[in-house]
Amino acid sequence: MRSLFVEFPKPGQVRVAHEDVAPPGFGEVLCRTTLSLISPGTELACLRGEFDPGTNWEEWVRYPFRPGYSMAGIVEAVGEGVTTLRPGDRVQSYAPHQELVTLTEREARLLPGGVTAEEAVWVPLVVTAAAGTARAAITLGETVVVLGLGPVGQLVVQYAVAHGASRVVAVDTDARRLDLARASGASDLLAATAADARAAVADLTGGRLAEVVFDVTGNPAVLSQAVRLARTLGRVVLLGDTPTPSRQMLGPGVVSNSLTILGAHADLVSDDPSAGPLNRDAVTGLYFRRLASGTFRTAGMISERVSPMDAAATYARLRDGGAPAGALCFDWTDAKGEQ
Repeated sequence: MRSLFVEFPKPGQVRVAHEDVAPPGFGEVLCRTTLSLISPGTELACLRGEFDPGTNWEEWVRYPFRPGYSMAGIVEAVGEGVTTLRPGDRVQSYAPHQELVTLTEREARLLPGGVTAEEAVWVPLVVTAAAGTARAAITLGETVVVLGLGPVGQLVVQYAVAHGASRVVAVDTDARRLDLARASGASDLLAATAADARAAVADLTGGRLAEVVFDVTGNPAVLSQAVRLARTLGRVVLLGDTPTPSRQMLGPGVVSNSLTILGAHADLVSDDPSAGPLNRDAVTGLYFRRLASGTFRTAGMISERVSPMDAAATYARLRDGGAPAGALCFDWTDAKGEQ
């Protein structure tokens, strides 16, 4: 069969092309993608190709590069030896943006009956948010500030509420994203930049500022402003990994206020079952249960679906500041692949 895929041939270029796909081999499943979620910060960084030497970005991104890691789809065929999946099963995986994808049986996660494709595509970002909030070790009654309300930032708001934060302050310059954060449980909304938020955070907290500040922007300039929002002995969590950390500066008060700066990456969540709550199966299973109970919401945060045939125009729009309020997905039911 023939399959469409999205690729960055080199920095700044996007193409959509076809490739031949072989039948699944032993222990493999062939899946047809329904939806794949665009992670704008990560994927635009990969498209720009501007990475500091020695970063994980420089090691990971090799052109031609296939972006994407959040897919939901349907099993098309199974190879010999596959026992837990069959054609027609709905699955989630970390596959890139492509119409047909070959996975190992372990890589394709069977979805519970009540979980929709619109909810399943969030799993990799849920894992990222879980890693960040685990590093933050939020305790009951703390004040949490979330800088940057893209898809991951919206999930961090929901996790902070679930962890018992008494006040969750959502900060972004986009009023539409602030509305989504309100629906996610944020107690306070600040239409401001990180640099302009300090006075308002001080007013909200009686001058104490926040115990935990999340920088989910990926912008190297934000760290020096994020630390100004944290109280003495506070924690600042870098969950948006900038590809140019050489441009980051600590800012005032890190030493004098005895702050802790914590890095958090999705790889903190392990495939090892002995990892306890930070095992990938445990994190994903808890997410599915929270969806069922109504304590988490994600499908409603998908603002737009686009055809993968329009990938070049879509990335250009994102690059030029045209991101929607919530998440953007490629709708592969609108793809024009070839059999």
